[in-house]
Amino acid sequence: MEAARLIADHKGDDTVVLDISEVSGFADYFIISTAHSSAHVLGLLRELTAFFHEKGIHPLHPHKSRPEKGWILLDCGDFVIHLMEKEQRDFYDLEKLWFKAERVSYWSKSS
Repeated sequence: MEAARLIADHKGDDTVVLDISEVSGFADYFIISTAHSSAHVLGLLRELTAFFHEKGIHPLHPHKSRPEKGWILLDCGDFVIHLMEKEQRDFYDLEKLWFKAERVSYWSKSS
């Protein structure tokens, strides 16, 4: 889960990886992380875009939503990345919504 490590290493808070393959038909993993502000969301998006280019990953659609709304969703096929500000993360509580999904360990400099 290199993308999760990249996000965590760039100060994405409480970054989690959920294995949703057993409870979902559209993706295998969710990567969820909290950003400090809309500017931080944009910074993480910029880092991820460079990472995707380097790795030959092509998101299925341009990022959904707008950073000023506090949430960006990146659909990368097998995995979906949710970059959220704290207010949106607390409100939508994706980990609780996907409670049957298993958490997957990953390593980062900030772990």
